[in-house]
Amino acid sequence: MVTSPVDPRGELKIVFTGTMGAGKTTAIRGISDQATLSTEVPMSVGATDDKRYTTVGFDYGECRLDEAVTLRLFGTPGQERFRFMWDILGAGAFGLVVLADNTQSDPIGDVEQYLRAFAAHVPARRTVVGVGRLRDRPSPSIDDYCERLSAGGFAVPVIEVDVRQPGDTRLLLSVLVSMAEVEHGEV
Repeated sequence: MVTSPVDPRGELKIVFTGTMGAGKTTAIRGISDQATLSTEVPMSVGATDDKRYTTVGFDYGECRLDEAVTLRLFGTPGQERFRFMWDILGAGAFGLVVLADNTQSDPIGDVEQYLRAFAAHVPARRTVVGVGRLRDRPSPSIDDYCERLSAGGFAVPVIEVDVRQPGDTRLLLSVLVSMAEVEHGEV
């Protein structure tokens, strides 16, 4: 059941999800207006030079969208064994940002998994997908994502991003909030 995301204080809860290493923690840290809360711990198995820590609870940060709206940003753990946190963090969310790592073996399948997992909390019309590492592995393309997700019943915007660039993460959030404004006839 999708709960109402409307907060009279002008605060919107946004959940960032995706596979381990997709950039959830980096995205939230990059755009937060204050110090972030993180529950990262050293990885016991599978650590690489690029990835030595993993989120086991959640990440949290905040950023002002404008004078009237504050975004409360929650990052989920990416590992399946922490899936119980997805439902906890998804409850009451206004929107969902799914981050994909295009170097994974089936990144579109990964995105579909997260879209299904969060469907009970956030409708597709308030979801955006950010695809990273396209320069490292250009296939599947953005068009491939759009076609396969649409065929699976998920008509969501898919945007190439580098979450190390705060402007790219802000673009994802702007698209997400704009979609909701259109939904409510505010544009």
